[in-house]
Amino acid sequence: MRTLYLDAFSGISGDMFIGALLDLGVDFKQFKTELAKLNAPGYHLHAKRIARSSIYGTDFDVHLPETVHKDEGFIETTPAHHQHTDGHTHSQGDEVRHLKDIEAIIDHSDLSDYVKTNAKQVFTEIAQSEAIVHNLPLNAVHFHEVGALDSIVDIVGAFVALELLAVDQVYSSELTDGRGLIKVAHGMMPVPVPAVMQMRVGSTIPIKQNPNLQTELITPTGMGIVKTIVDQFCPIPDDQTITKVGYGFGNRKTPQLNALRVMLCEKKN
Repeated sequence: MRTLYLDAFSGISGDMFIGALLDLGVDFKQFKTELAKLNAPGYHLHAKRIARSSIYGTDFDVHLPETVHKDEGFIETTPAHHQHTDGHTHSQGDEVRHLKDIEAIIDHSDLSDYVKTNAKQVFTEIAQSEAIVHNLPLNAVHFHEVGALDSIVDIVGAFVALELLAVDQVYSSELTDGRGLIKVAHGMMPVPVPAVMQMRVGSTIPIKQNPNLQTELITPTGMGIVKTIVDQFCPIPDDQTITKVGYGFGNRKTPQLNALRVMLCEKKN
């Protein structure tokens, strides 16, 4: 039995998760081929092994056209208008992607049933939390039309990589987040950010906050992935042998190594 263990000493995001699995040995060309089955053009992928704090790992990123700003998460809207993260208000005529639109993109793709089911589950987790935080009906939560592509590729890509790795179960350490306040689309917000905190409701996911890191370490995408894939939060079981270690780097600059460390384990005979 093959086990993936997440050592989330510096939180988790979609980019970090995919980077870590690529670092474990998921073939990047095969990953891109499988992800292309999403049938959603307009992006290209970057993955490179680099060193941070003298530790080698994989830096993964989704590149969008230069004119597009990456989304900072789900953005709520009202029936009449919505406001972009740049502060400009746009009419309802602007194209946006609601949860049902993203689900349709995934459903109409050529991805495996495993990837489709789990990716939609993550989107649902995030959308439900944002709807509660902003006191909106679920169908009023949306992504910007193009900026959403980054999140779609991150979330779908996470399960493409996980499927290629062919693991049977996923265990995780407790998650670590920062503290303080960060600037997001809606202004200054506390860490954990409201969507992540809402996703903790009814769960037993253990999270500790590092008082020395005044920033966000757990993104809504990362939290949604954890809620969907992790079978158990615990130390590495005694009956598991570590066969390989990988690192996926985060984008935020922190005083310590900002990476998700993952271990591929096999059950001892």
